[in-house]
Amino acid sequence: MYHGVRLPEDAEERIVDNLIASGIVTSEQVEKCRSDGRDGVLSNLIQERYCTLDQARRVSGDVLGSEPLRVIDSELSVELLRMIPAELAYRHGLLPVARDGETMVVAMADPLDLDAIDDVRVLTGLAVEPLAAEPDDLRRAVESYYMRTIMSGDGEGEGVEVIEETEEEIGDLARMAREALVVKAVNMIIRQAVQARASDIHIEPMEKDLRIRYRIDGVLGLAPPPPKRLQAAIISRVKIMANLDIAERRLPQDGRIPLRVAGKDIDLRVSTVPTLYGESIVMRILDKSSVMYGLGELGFQAADLERFESLIRRPHGIVLATGPTGSGKTTTLYAALQATFSDELKVITIEDPVEYQLDGVNQIEVRSRIGLTFARGLRHIVRQDPDTIMVGEIRDAETADIAVHSALTGHLVFSSLHTNDAAGAVTRLVDLDVEPFLVVSTLSGAVGQRLVRTICKTCKEETEIDFSAYRFLGNLRPYFPDGRAWRGHGCDECRGTGYRGRTGLYEVLAMSEEIEKLVLSSGSSSEVRHAALRGGMSTMKQDGLSKVQQGITTLDEVQRAARDVYADPGIAEAAPRALGAEVE
Repeated sequence: MYHGVRLPEDAEERIVDNLIASGIVTSEQVEKCRSDGRDGVLSNLIQERYCTLDQARRVSGDVLGSEPLRVIDSELSVELLRMIPAELAYRHGLLPVARDGETMVVAMADPLDLDAIDDVRVLTGLAVEPLAAEPDDLRRAVESYYMRTIMSGDGEGEGVEVIEETEEEIGDLARMAREALVVKAVNMIIRQAVQARASDIHIEPMEKDLRIRYRIDGVLGLAPPPPKRLQAAIISRVKIMANLDIAERRLPQDGRIPLRVAGKDIDLRVSTVPTLYGESIVMRILDKSSVMYGLGELGFQAADLERFESLIRRPHGIVLATGPTGSGKTTTLYAALQATFSDELKVITIEDPVEYQLDGVNQIEVRSRIGLTFARGLRHIVRQDPDTIMVGEIRDAETADIAVHSALTGHLVFSSLHTNDAAGAVTRLVDLDVEPFLVVSTLSGAVGQRLVRTICKTCKEETEIDFSAYRFLGNLRPYFPDGRAWRGHGCDECRGTGYRGRTGLYEVLAMSEEIEKLVLSSGSSSEVRHAALRGGMSTMKQDGLSKVQQGITTLDEVQRAARDVYADPGIAEAAPRALGAEVE
């Protein structure tokens, strides 16, 4: 949907004339689309499926300029650049080059990218005149102008204080790494990531440039890169901050950087690996001042929350959170600890790493280099007279065995497993050589989960559903009888993505007599899943569709999560719910 998108009138008419001349559309179709005054004729032709965007591109010829604009040679206004976020410029390959009254002239690698034109129009409030630009030239210009603007901006590299830093010097590279420009560049990269609520910073050497990406709400996006010539110094600067060996470039290294960014205590977990064009660095951002979520704030539906609380309030047994890396398992386990904590209980955790500091909880961090693994730590934890134990992850048979025997001896154990869904956790324990009768005796239940992005409340708008785009989710019409849902259009608040923040999709499996019989008879995870559904379990897909009905997330996000969970399309598990929830 390209609401409000209009190309310059003469260019649009010439492209439409070319479409008619090529026999792709008819004059009658054009007149029908012209009578709808909301959008441009070309936009309406595409929306009505009379032609495709690729067909429009093919017939555009020299309509938008036969000689691509060389933006690298242009003098651009800083005020103009600040009107379009760097992330949007990188994502769509565009650069604002001039303003003429209420019209912004935008250089674009694809001047017929109606989504990009629409995003710029909404963000700036101006009409957009696209100009064709040579893609490589445009990419270099975007990198150059946005980095120059940020590097020259007041305070962009300030407000980042390294708590611990080695004073060791190793030749010219170390001296370069401490030069003001390099220090400012690294500080800027970190500060921008923290301000953008990123969870990870990726510094990736490419053949012709140094790529910087931030993972925000689970999705990687490009950030303004520093010049390629600073690559070695920037990587060395990060390694010095993390107390790593800057002379060692052939082997992976791990370290940490304690920081204070804009008054917030931050811990960066640094990982380096050698690649073809230099060392690639990933920094996981752990914000010690982050507010911990309670169970009621994670996104559980009421029935699922009640079921999960009944599992974690039992005096003993194992409760598992399952899903891939980055699905929010640790947050769920922390919330469970908070919900069950009291001064009358001793709670001990072993984690890799400790992501949040919990008051009143004894937290241990795995240190594999000195032999402190999950299994070894857990063996000693049980001698500390704990009531509740949290094991960050059950990775091997030894850890699984100790966790099971801890639950057998009267402890409440929370942990996580890497399985696709809640049912997979049951059979995974058996795969880890835990005897089926022990699984039945100790496992209380499991929660399967995924994270999806939530719609930005600032730019939230109603939209029509193209049901054909979501066939993987099955028949959606009973869920959305009016054929409408919600989306975020893109604004400054969400950095043009239409999303801000994340919520969870959950399914809570509680052990039942039927499931226990399946475990003892070596039943498959599919059989366990169907038994759980018969027992009243709602699936992650159902949870996702409920959240779409409520205007919390989009079908795109639910379909992405569903493809990750399920191999087979369709929603045969249950009929739609009548939520009656108020949508903002």
